Amino acid sequence: MPDASPVSSPHRALSRNDPRQYDDLAGEWWRPDGAFAMLHWLARARAALVPPASTRDDLLVDLGCGAGLLAPHLAGKGYRHVGVDLTRSALDQAATHGVTVLQGDATAVPLADGCAAVVSAGELLEHVPDWRRAVAEACRLLRPGGLLVLDTLNDTLLARLVAVELGERLPTVPRGIHDHRLFVDARALVAECARHGVSLRLRGVRPELGGTLAWLVRRWRGGDRPVRTEPRIVPTRSTAVLYQGSGRRGG
Repeated sequence: MPDASPVSSPHRALSRNDPRQYDDLAGEWWRPDGAFAMLHWLARARAALVPPASTRDDLLVDLGCGAGLLAPHLAGKGYRHVGVDLTRSALDQAATHGVTVLQGDATAVPLADGCAAVVSAGELLEHVPDWRRAVAEACRLLRPGGLLVLDTLNDTLLARLVAVELGERLPTVPRGIHDHRLFVDARALVAECARHGVSLRLRGVRPELGGTLAWLVRRWRGGDRPVRTEPRIVPTRSTAVLYQGSGRRGG
């Protein structure tokens, strides 16, 4: 269970990983230099794994869609984009970006078995109390041959240091947004996906160093103009902190 100790938020003290933080941070979703900036970088990298739709009826289910940050990067690929999230304030914003929204839990999605050509689970699994149930649900939604794409944080001491102890001191990560006890062991995730018929391939990823440093300097200096280009997410050999996965459902 999430840590019960209070953490800072713009308006109130909440437990770590409390979903109500996203209501308090509702104005940050679409700010290029805001608290959710790194989610934009990750959304672009995740969308790059998604091929164009094969038919105009292809459905992409976006679990933990937030305010619809994936939507601009899917433009022109031809999917019907359905977003599922717990937070109403985020879904209201997603709807303005062309996402068909469903308020609900990623472990119990009100959609039919095998309905999706693609399921995206971006920065979701490390926020749900039972990531295995979320994985089972993602795999259930995929049709045979359907594609699962995801990114999450590994259950390692290094990930805790980088994402929580250090990361939450930087403007790239809101304070209290993570509970390290929910981080997802990479090998266990591959095994769980295989149990549900999805052969998942992983690679480590990270923000590019130069672009991230420039972005941080820009944030610390302040000012009204956003950075001209956002940092890219690039591959790295190690999955010890942040990793990306993709795989197709057999059958």
